[in-house]
Amino acid sequence: MSDFLKAKPLSYGHWRAIVHTLALATAFLVAGAAPSSAKTMMLVVLGDSLTAGPGLKPGKAFPDQLQAALRAKGYDVDVVNAGVSGDTAADGLARYDWAVPADASALIVELGANDMLRGLPPEETEKALAAILDKAAAAHLPTLIAGMRAAPNLGADYDRAFDAIYPALAKASGAILDPFFLDGVAGDPKVNQPDGMHPTAAGVAVIVKRILPSVEDLLRRTKS
Repeated sequence: MSDFLKAKPLSYGHWRAIVHTLALATAFLVAGAAPSSAKTMMLVVLGDSLTAGPGLKPGKAFPDQLQAALRAKGYDVDVVNAGVSGDTAADGLARYDWAVPADASALIVELGANDMLRGLPPEETEKALAAILDKAAAAHLPTLIAGMRAAPNLGADYDRAFDAIYPALAKASGAILDPFFLDGVAGDPKVNQPDGMHPTAAGVAVIVKRILPSVEDLLRRTKS
């Protein structure tokens, strides 16, 4: 008689242990083979009219064009337009808690242009922007701060004080700095609306192309 026939039949306990082991092994194999379901990133743009997009057709504002450019490069991201025309840095701070969702993945701060146009004290602008960056840091939210430059008619002292705000804040907070949001667009009538201050859709495209590498760096810093 063969050894197999001589062997004692397995007990219920043995069968149960074998089935349990096989079930666990199958579960691990399935888990390893199944693709991970990555969460769509949410990039919030907290800004003023430069990002809100007045005068532009739907889908042509900065957040829309940025989202399209990022998706074309393979990023699974939704870009939220949290721009409000006329907002100062203090206004942006006041609405931060409801404008920037708790589940946001990253943040772009584009504020300060209206502060400059109204001649507000640079120290007030800096204080409000610093508070925004502090909120983002407390939420472990990777942030890019878009810089602005003072108009030359405000005087040399004001220009120096205002222009120094953004590099100083980026250095202190660890945020990514875009030195001048309107770089390549400011002062060029070909890419600005008739008011001379707000970019056309073509102007927005110039901004998006230039800022895209910095935004990609920002997304690489997200938890996703």
